Parts: sequence; structure tokens; C-alpha cells
Amino acid sequence: MLRKVFWDDPYLSSLDTRVNTVDQDRITLDETIFYAFSGGQESDAGLIAGVPVVDASIAGNDIVYTLPPDHDLKPGQQVTVVIDWPRRYRLMRLHFAAELVLELVYKELGAIERIGAHIAEDKARIDFRLDHNIATYFDSLTKQANGIVLADHAIESAFSDANAGRRYWKIPGFAEVPCGGTHLRRTGEIGTITLKRKNIGAGKERIEVFAA
Repeated sequence: MLRKVFWDDPYLSSLDTRVNTVDQDRITLDETIFYAFSGGQESDAGLIAGVPVVDASIAGNDIVYTLPPDHDLKPGQQVTVVIDWPRRYRLMRLHFAAELVLELVYKELGAIERIGAHIAEDKARIDFRLDHNIATYFDSLTKQANGIVLADHAIESAFSDANAGRRYWKIPGFAEVPCGGTHLRRTGEIGTITLKRKNIGAGKERIEVFAA
């Protein structure tokens, strides 16, 4: 089974590993730090043996990396994986900013339905089914979220079921949430959170999340 080193150390930006399988332009690795799109969080960008990764996708418990067709990598070959660290760190910060906002929305509004989410390098978004303007809650949500940031809480991230690959993050006294993303060590790393509302259709509301 692929060892996902980005869970053990999400701050690692370079890793020596080996190619496991090669199927034309698609390869797998023995170990990886290169995150693939999941849970709304975009994939990392980077290189495998100096070759740019075109796409990273989850296949069961594995991750398949698509490379340019002339890559010339072979099974068993030792390679170095390098990710774009500034991009990864930005994704990590916005991911956790969105996680905080989402939990605060649940605490504030109760049984609201989340219908979508996406974490990109410039902003995150969370979509809800709601029939009124969600921005009416922004003063409270922003104050609470930035209070958690300023408190610089430690963030625990671990397996809830290692065999099934299920993980969680936890801030004691605030929340424990199932999540297999890449997480910060402390809330203070997020930066100042700001929110923007976007109407995406009748009965739907979007919160755009920014971290400066």
C-alpha cells in the first residue's frame, strides 16, 4: 500500500522514493508527499525525477500520477519528488481556514446542508443550501474564527482508523472532524480570515474564505 508521507509530515517538500508501476504516462510510487485532489482540496504541483506532474488522482488507496508521455521512468527506479511548497502551504492555510468557518457555521446555524466546497491557492469556498443571506452571520463568524487563529491552538491530526486510511483533525474544546487533508500544526499559521458572500442561485449561498 502506498505510504502517504504528506500525512506524517505535511511540511516536507522533497522525498526520495521509488517508482512502483508504470502504465504509459501514468505511474505510481512506493511513497509520496504529492497530494492528489480530494475533499475539495486541489492537488499539489511539482516534479517527479525532474518531470512535471500533469495530474494526480486517487485510485482506491493509491495515487496515480500522470506525466508527459516522454518521461522514460521505469518500475523500481529511484526518484525524487519535489512539490511546490509555497502552493502547498497556501492550500494548507486556506484549507484549515475553511474548516474553522464550516464548523462555526454548523455551531451558529445548526443543521444547515453543505452542498459543495473547494480549496484553491487564492481562496476557499463553501456552498450551502440556505434561503436567506448568509452574510448576516459574517460579523460573528469572522470574530470567532480570528479568535481561534489568535489563540494559536495546537492542531492534532491522526488516524481514526489506520487500516481504512481514515483520519481526523482536532482542536480540544472546539471540534474533532473527519478529514484526510494536509493540516497545519497550529491555528496561528492561518493568518487573518476574511469572508465574502456570493449568491449562486435560488436557495443557495456561498462563503468565500480568504487568509492574509
